[in-house]
Amino acid sequence: MRRYTHIFRLWFYEECSDALRLRRFICTGDQVSPSVSSDSEQLVSNIVSIFTKKPFHRDSLELRNLAPALTTKVVESVLNRFKSWKIAHEFFDWASSQSGYMHNCYTINALAAVLSGARRNAEMKTLSSYLVNSRCPMTPGALGFFIRCLGNVGMVEEADAVLNQAKDLGLCIPNKYTYNCLLQAISRSNKVEILEMRLKEMTDFGWELDKFTLTPVLQMYCNLGRMKCAMRVFEIMGDQDWLDVHSLSIMVLRLSKLCLTDEVFELIQKMESRNIRVNEQTFCILIHGFVKESKLDAALELFDKMKRSGFTPEISLYDTIIEGLCKKGQLKRALDLYLEMRESGISPDSKLLIKLSNFFSEEQMIQLLEELPEGMDTKTVTLYYNLLLTFYIKAGLTDKAHIMLRGIMGSDSNSCDTAMDSLIKFKGAGFVSTASFNIVISGLIQKGEVDSAVGLFLDMGQVHCRPTVEIYNNLIEALCNSNKLDVAKDLLREMEATSGLSPTQFTHNCIFGCLCRREDTIGAIDMVKVMRVYVHEPWIKHSSDLVKRLCNKGRVTEACSFLADLVEEGFVPDIVAYSTAMRGLIQTHKIDQAMELFRDLQAQGCHPDVVAYNILISGLCKAKRVSEADKLFEEMLEGGLFPSVVTYNSMIDGWCQIGDVDRALLCLSKISRKAQEGGPDVITYTTLIDGLCNAGKPDEALTMWDEMKRQGCVPHSITFMAMIKGLSKSGRPEEARSYLKEMLREGMKPQIYVYVALLEALISEQKLDETFQVLREMLEIGSFPELKDKWHVALRDVLAKLVQDERTSSSIRALVAEGHLGPHLSDTDR
Repeated sequence: MRRYTHIFRLWFYEECSDALRLRRFICTGDQVSPSVSSDSEQLVSNIVSIFTKKPFHRDSLELRNLAPALTTKVVESVLNRFKSWKIAHEFFDWASSQSGYMHNCYTINALAAVLSGARRNAEMKTLSSYLVNSRCPMTPGALGFFIRCLGNVGMVEEADAVLNQAKDLGLCIPNKYTYNCLLQAISRSNKVEILEMRLKEMTDFGWELDKFTLTPVLQMYCNLGRMKCAMRVFEIMGDQDWLDVHSLSIMVLRLSKLCLTDEVFELIQKMESRNIRVNEQTFCILIHGFVKESKLDAALELFDKMKRSGFTPEISLYDTIIEGLCKKGQLKRALDLYLEMRESGISPDSKLLIKLSNFFSEEQMIQLLEELPEGMDTKTVTLYYNLLLTFYIKAGLTDKAHIMLRGIMGSDSNSCDTAMDSLIKFKGAGFVSTASFNIVISGLIQKGEVDSAVGLFLDMGQVHCRPTVEIYNNLIEALCNSNKLDVAKDLLREMEATSGLSPTQFTHNCIFGCLCRREDTIGAIDMVKVMRVYVHEPWIKHSSDLVKRLCNKGRVTEACSFLADLVEEGFVPDIVAYSTAMRGLIQTHKIDQAMELFRDLQAQGCHPDVVAYNILISGLCKAKRVSEADKLFEEMLEGGLFPSVVTYNSMIDGWCQIGDVDRALLCLSKISRKAQEGGPDVITYTTLIDGLCNAGKPDEALTMWDEMKRQGCVPHSITFMAMIKGLSKSGRPEEARSYLKEMLREGMKPQIYVYVALLEALISEQKLDETFQVLREMLEIGSFPELKDKWHVALRDVLAKLVQDERTSSSIRALVAEGHLGPHLSDTDR
């Protein structure tokens, strides 16, 4: 404390320091329960009984008969009896309305104590208004008590206002005790300006200040981190011998938060010289704080001081320090402290042991077991064994854990090696528990040794350990994941019949999921029927997976029947399962059945999502049933769904397929405004470019190409091929060829139909040299049709014309001689 010896006294006490006559303030202002006569006691009991019984009637005849006998002492006694703030508030309100009765400061404080304890701020605010508006006279002690109640729930401004209002209305003349209560309330907030103003008022009144005045001031400055002011107050309290355990705790805890470790110890030492001892709670808070700040040496020093002071640390404190040491890698110190704890008679709990297993090595874990004294109780030994089993499992040493457990059981000593046998000092059925089996069985399952896990499970009965639902579930899940369904079903039957345990929803869904993965629709529905009896729901992910598997293998009808059976059993499948089935039906050209399934879905109260609509709209558009698709599109909008780009692309493709390009362009104008995923994509533009070309509007297609690039949308190979084919068909082969060159520069390979379209366009305009050049480029990249290809005949016709013309005839024959043309194309000159 040497750094603070020259700090001045508090500035607002300087002018009155000579006048301070210091003494301990005696008044506490605590409420005392009123004494009532035996008759009144009976009245109190009757009222309490009426208000606490159900149903309660406020205007009952019983209450009307008791109302005339009400007194403030009776009301105060009744309020002190209630455990529920609601009933207390109801009674206070009822009493207020009784003719001839009026609350006084003690009944108001009785309710304030109840509401404050229940932290009912709104009701406390209403009570404050009642106190002022009713003009209830208050003693200084009663007003102080009410202010303390407000402070307890953080209503500092209300507490300050109540004092002003009571003083201004003449309801009370506050004294020092009243102000001390207000300072205590204010100290719980950050309203330092109110505190300093009230403190100045007290000095202006000439009141004798005491420890009860300055302790809240110290608390406030410490809370705000204003340590210079706090030290001034602390020094004044020290000079007047007002320091106690509470004020010391306030100061050291703040210094601790500021990481001023040396100052904390210096202050504690100084206080001990004054015979003021740190209490147990402060020790614990400081130690926890130092550990959190990684100041372990300081924490251990305080810990030793705490023990020397006669306090016995609880296990939670050992837990905190040991964990802190482990995190810092000081495992030897952690182990020494752990052993010290055990020697002092404190038994470790599983929480602490598990923490140790996360940090200790195998050698350290074994050391813990080797130092187990003879005569240890069975429960503690089992706890230690389970700790090492857990350690082995976490370290991936599952085989060691398995051997150790069998060694403890004593049922298979041959399987336990010498080192392990020497480690296991206590053997027998009493030293293993269900938890021991759970640890090892879970480890075996994680390692994939399901058969070993089942074997260990079957041995549980030998040591009288009853399996839990968790163990059954783990095993059944592992067996189902390994497709060992029959064994899993046997375990399920044993679980209910032998162990008397009820399967959970998880248990049933493990088996249901296995049946779904096996594509066993009959078995899956049978399992659903069993689950319905237990009020267990089949998991959506399993039923959706089964539908997907069936549809992928063309078993769409079976998938739809499975969904119908689920509905019949009372379980409506997820929209994902329905969407998968609809997609399967559409892929097998059963669009009407897909529509029927869609309507059934709606009839069951399930609302289709955007994906479901997209599947149907796409299917209808591909089937050129665009009008029906358009009706679904409008229905989707009316239902409040926002179409995605996929939706618009399907509609654009549909309109283009039936030649209504204007409707397709209208969709494009809407897509950027309404699409859920943003503006048009490359598929949108590709579809429109192809549609415009097919509609004989190549100029508009070129405009669309430029618009696509302006929007930052990069064309892919299909876009290029659509443009090249469209320009070729429109008699503009030169432009088509420029796009072909660009496509090749981008590293994309055109399909054969693009070359054929361009070749036909060039030769129709008698541009034979260019035709031959394109043909040679096509052959260089290996694109020429097979005999059965539909483009074979068209290419033969092109070659025939090239052979017949003297300008290109020799070049074609040279290609034939070089073997560049296939045998099915090389006979064109015959």
